[in-house]
Amino acid sequence: MDFIQLSHGSGGEETNKLIEELFFKYLGNEFLLQKNDATTLGKISGEIAMTTDSFVVDPIFFNGGNIGKLSICGTVNDLSVVGAIPLYLSLSLIIEEGLAINELEEIIKTISHEAMKANIKIVCGDTKVVEKGNGDKLFINTTGIGVISRNRPLGLRSIKVGDKIIISGTIGEHGAAIMNERNNLCESSLLKSDCQSLNGIIESILNSSSEIKVMRDPTRGGVITTLLEIIDASNKEMLIYEDKLPISAEVSEFSGLLGLNPLYMANEGKVIIIVSNQHAIDVLNLLRNSQEGQEATIIGEVIADGKKNLYLETIIGAKIKCFPMKGEQLPRIC
Repeated sequence: MDFIQLSHGSGGEETNKLIEELFFKYLGNEFLLQKNDATTLGKISGEIAMTTDSFVVDPIFFNGGNIGKLSICGTVNDLSVVGAIPLYLSLSLIIEEGLAINELEEIIKTISHEAMKANIKIVCGDTKVVEKGNGDKLFINTTGIGVISRNRPLGLRSIKVGDKIIISGTIGEHGAAIMNERNNLCESSLLKSDCQSLNGIIESILNSSSEIKVMRDPTRGGVITTLLEIIDASNKEMLIYEDKLPISAEVSEFSGLLGLNPLYMANEGKVIIIVSNQHAIDVLNLLRNSQEGQEATIIGEVIADGKKNLYLETIIGAKIKCFPMKGEQLPRIC
């Protein structure tokens, strides 16, 4: 088995061989193969959206994906929730000396596959190698560029009392899968990351409704953290219902045993949608008829009490104020 050596990052023969036989082999396209210090993309028609992200998940392979899949899906989803069509992506890898080259190849294959599924092109990249002990196998940084040339969310200021809160499926699966893989807590293959790109279903939603107020992907900090961020920016109040929250039996049992709350656990293939009451059922049905949103649910609504709070109504009818997460519940989950 061959392993990454410091010479793979030196810029010499080993670097060029790695680029040609791995990166260009699986990721090559008309932009990447310009082989310049900067890629020229040509003209882009429409309003440009741009995002950047870094991925440091531990372990780098997990049930449902790997760090490569995560890097593509995470970047694509960040562009999609603002109404952008993902177009281009940069890919920067920081590799620790000693990483098996066949593991790196598997990750690059996954990146190629996920990029093609999402119809986004990798147009430039960079590779650095750090000494063993100065990294953690592999870190990935991306920058994504998209174009807004269609309907897009109306914005935080358009949120009104009575608007519904939709989640596109079961929650907490990525966080549970990563913690299980990291600590070898159980052998259940049912604890699987939900990592997936959502640009296709999001495009369908935006094309079907002009009343989408806000969309967010609830990654780090989960559903509660994401809703609290929306509340803080919109000066509105929200209520979610415990008996409406879609949580799988496996995640519920797993989090219960560890004293974790799935509402704070990471998701990597779900979207929260704030939509007008009149359009909520249509959006819900569209989601449920898609592969990505079969278990979509209306979990709450926008209310008015003047206090900028998020409340959880329990099964027995008690109303509990939700607070931001403190400390690290699940480190290194994305």
